[in-house]
Amino acid sequence: MRSRLTGLLRALAVMTVALTGAAHAAPADASTDGKSPTVAYLSLIIDDLGQSPEKDSRALALPGPVTLAIMPDTPHATDFARQAHKAGKTVMLHMPMDPATGPYAWHPELPLPELEARLNAALLKVPYAAGINNHMGSRMTAEPVAMTWLVSELQRRHLFLVDSRTSAKTVAAAEAQKNGLASVSRDVFLDDERTAEAINGQLQTAIKLAHKQGSAVMIGHPYPVTMDVLEREMPKLKSQGIEWVEMRHMISIRGNQAMAGHGKNGVYR
Repeated sequence: MRSRLTGLLRALAVMTVALTGAAHAAPADASTDGKSPTVAYLSLIIDDLGQSPEKDSRALALPGPVTLAIMPDTPHATDFARQAHKAGKTVMLHMPMDPATGPYAWHPELPLPELEARLNAALLKVPYAAGINNHMGSRMTAEPVAMTWLVSELQRRHLFLVDSRTSAKTVAAAEAQKNGLASVSRDVFLDDERTAEAINGQLQTAIKLAHKQGSAVMIGHPYPVTMDVLEREMPKLKSQGIEWVEMRHMISIRGNQAMAGHGKNGVYR
């Protein structure tokens, strides 16, 4: 009996090791032979929310697991964060960073205690935030000391980071990767040009990118024209081989690896 039990335990140990190895291998849907992935995942963040109940409501009504990024220095931030959470949406703090201004904005010349105080105050304004992304921030996200502190603080709070990549000099995602913080980087801005044709073109770019590399993260804004395009096109995407996923699922899919546009061999540059 004892020998049979020992054999069973050894078999279970081997199976556990095999399953653990599989969990760290390439995702099942990812290409390992140079071909395009069989499943394309897409995530969408709508930034700059909390300013207008009308625009907020329209973003909230978008189908699927859209992530709603709420600015702390807006009149409806707290109410809308609660409304979005109640509706089952993922809420993010859209953290103002230099060159953004205002009482919550981070600037390179501020000492770490002041950055901490502003982050604390901003999180209080946006309850239920599961993570943060930067509003503007082209100067601030290039500051290694501040980004290293932010990554550590987000780890302590069990929050994730989305690097909006408003600057090619950003080190936010790289610091997150070095320190093992759950994070992801934006691939496509939908509406830098506010025309239906341009926004639809950017959406198609994101779809093609998702099919090429397995996933894509988009950021848009609650402009009426952006909402028009999304309301029209989002219901069609399943037939195009696209699977909408919530932001934490996207982070899991990517496993903190940099896409080709952001680094090399999975490492952020």
